[in-house]
Amino acid sequence: MEQADQQAVIDELIDGKGYVVLPQVFTAAEIAEARALIMRYSDSDAPKATHFQGANPDRLHLQRRVWNLLNKGEIFVAMVQHEPVVSIMRRFLGSEFILGSIAANRLLPGGPGQELHIDYPYWDMYKPESFPARINPSFPLNAQATILLDDFTAENGATAIVPGSQKLGRYPSEADRAAAKLDRMTGKAGDVAIFFGLAWHGAMPNGSDGDRSAILIQYLPKFVKPMEDQVRGLDPQVLDRASPLLRQLIGLDYPYPQLLDEAEAGNAEGRVA
Repeated sequence: MEQADQQAVIDELIDGKGYVVLPQVFTAAEIAEARALIMRYSDSDAPKATHFQGANPDRLHLQRRVWNLLNKGEIFVAMVQHEPVVSIMRRFLGSEFILGSIAANRLLPGGPGQELHIDYPYWDMYKPESFPARINPSFPLNAQATILLDDFTAENGATAIVPGSQKLGRYPSEADRAAAKLDRMTGKAGDVAIFFGLAWHGAMPNGSDGDRSAILIQYLPKFVKPMEDQVRGLDPQVLDRASPLLRQLIGLDYPYPQLLDEAEAGNAEGRVA
């Protein structure tokens, strides 16, 4: 993707609708490999944590999450480092951006929709007193990349998003939800939907007779605490094979926090005179 096209994506994420869908970023073979693994893990694993399903406690079993995917197949290690997504994230979040989470969401037939929400680290902005004064959307603290493992359609619950809502910088109220005019992030398996996590969005109910599954990747600026503990949760064998980019993504090369009492003496930060 050309730099001008990447900048157009950034402008759309911040100043436009808040989302873009990139067609056919992944091949059919890559999608088939990832999907087979997600089906296997979500069939065999115990129920996992999920989010924004408070209105549907009786149907939680119809939405299955698979977490910590870096340990579950080399395909997922490759997916978090894939172009042109990586180049877009460098421009959107800074060159030393990190990985906050890589997980899968499998929505089975009859699976419920989510409430409209915003994503980590904004996701509990319904408690405004817990956030800094004048927090605003002028620069991003999150980007989401959703890799479609199945076609996303209106019938099977393609993610809904309120275009332009990322510019509001607040959690949607009940009145907002009632009045919201929704776009649907529809697409084909292999497409990638990228959106600013401050945009109001949510999975919709799956009214089809098939699964609707996706890989959910969360990227963050280097100074935001990741949602998943990438370092503690990573298989040592994955770490041993990690590329420089993967080391950056899991936060191994960012020196903070550290015990500065134990740090080497001298001027550790700042420009060299």
